Amino acid sequence: MSARTVLLDRDGIINELVYYPEHGIIDSPFTPEQFRLIPSVGPVLKRLKELEYQVIVVSNQPGVAKGHFDVETFDQIRLRMHEGPAGMGVKLDGEFYCMHHPYAKRHEYLLNCECRKPKPRLLIQAGRERNLSLKDSFMIGDGLVGVKSGKVAGCKTMLVGSMNSLLSRLAAEQQAEPDFLVPTLSEAVAIVEYTAKLPLGQTEVHEEI
Repeated sequence: MSARTVLLDRDGIINELVYYPEHGIIDSPFTPEQFRLIPSVGPVLKRLKELEYQVIVVSNQPGVAKGHFDVETFDQIRLRMHEGPAGMGVKLDGEFYCMHHPYAKRHEYLLNCECRKPKPRLLIQAGRERNLSLKDSFMIGDGLVGVKSGKVAGCKTMLVGSMNSLLSRLAAEQQAEPDFLVPTLSEAVAIVEYTAKLPLGQTEVHEEI
């Protein structure tokens, strides 16, 4: 079984979210041109690979289901995601997406599925297909959906962002309290780096780190 893996959400972690003023929403990029890699991601991925961690994207991506774009555009966006890290000689080890949505406009994606986070099946699928040790892995996201799926799947979890009183209450109510709260993805690497020194099966990190 593979040693350790970092599972990353996509939007808000790897790339910037997009504001659509005509709809008053913040969402995923709908076109390749809108895809903006967060500047720190390339160096972060490079360091994780140096630490001998696999890096895998696990993400809900209902844009096709909602009719925002087609499958071909989704694949073009995926290619844009790879271009930045590839320029640094780094590549992702895998991608796992849930394309379904319970209110999809496209009938083939209309499903209240088990792979849509916060349900854990997408992570479990990644674990099985990539022969991962989920208990020795991190799930890193920018929302409670990713955190909860990681906790249920048995991963250590990190929330990238800040915790206000409302989010803290919601996390407790949803049993989605992260193991670690970090302001940026770059600072998450310090925790991963410390863990890389521990024996397999021991992923406890003390607060002084």
